[in-house]
Amino acid sequence: MSKKNIELDEIHSRLIFRLFQTSNVMHRSGTLALNSVGVTSQQWSVLGALSRPKVEAGMTVNDMCRYLMVSRQSLSLMLNRLEAVGYVKRIQDKRDQRSKRIVLTESGREALNEINHLMQVFFEKVMKGLSRDDQISCVHYLTRLRDNMSID
Repeated sequence: MSKKNIELDEIHSRLIFRLFQTSNVMHRSGTLALNSVGVTSQQWSVLGALSRPKVEAGMTVNDMCRYLMVSRQSLSLMLNRLEAVGYVKRIQDKRDQRSKRIVLTESGREALNEINHLMQVFFEKVMKGLSRDDQISCVHYLTRLRDNMSID
């Protein structure tokens, strides 16, 4: 293997490992930021997905798994916890009686308002030192990496 290939492998390894570390730190620090509301950063992503205007009628489990890129098992655990505190509920799908839709409850909307405020403070801390252009570039490159890693 050439020196150039070894150096490139080293960069690839560092980059993927740094993404892994960043993801772990993001989940821990995001959950810490949300501690007063009693939700994790992963649960916040579920609430956020359900708060989008185009899904006011809720989402199926399959749709949410695809959107959040999580397993059914992982999503099920998050939904059980969010349902237990009254932030989401499962309702019969009007189009497919065999299927359930997950919807955000009024209590969930109220909690999300508080959560969004807490996350705004978190975002300001996390984005410190990054220009708007840096942030846009980061989204671009992370999207490209995510798409390249997608398992379909």
